[in-house]
Amino acid sequence: FLDRAWRLVIEQDAEEIALHPAVEDTTPNADQDRVLHKTIKAVTDDLDRMAFNTAIARMMEFANFFGRETPRPKSALDKFVLLLAPFSPHLCEELWRVLGHTDTLAYEPWPEYDEAKIKEDTVEIPVQIKGKLRAKITVAADIGKDELEAAALADERIAQLIEGKTVVKTIVVPGRLVNLVVK
Repeated sequence: FLDRAWRLVIEQDAEEIALHPAVEDTTPNADQDRVLHKTIKAVTDDLDRMAFNTAIARMMEFANFFGRETPRPKSALDKFVLLLAPFSPHLCEELWRVLGHTDTLAYEPWPEYDEAKIKEDTVEIPVQIKGKLRAKITVAADIGKDELEAAALADERIAQLIEGKTVVKTIVVPGRLVNLVVK
């Protein structure tokens, strides 16, 4: 993981230690911002609970996501390095220097997250028939129970599977799942 974190910021094939060409001084897009703020919140909460393994797992998710992104916003990587610093201070000092900072990161404030940027606009809901997963639908995150049921029934795969059958019971858990019991 630390090797991946290093390659996230540092150009791997360069003769000398140099910033990765994908790292640019740009503003993060909405997806990048959401992943960044979710990571800050999760790592902060995990450290408060002393759940170090899950904090590292959250940072791995961040590294996996941003490893595929081009460009990689420098501001997001700055915050990532600050989150990683308690676990690997020497590596993070090197990354901090390469990111263009002259002072040590030890005196930098802990990153803050914005609750509004964490919210998902859409969610993927599993639709089950008799307890078996048959489809997944993407709906608005704040969709109501009735609208979620209607969206599940309107899905073409589900409509095809329940065609000619009677829906005996519908179990809808908003934001989580829809289960159809059919005869």
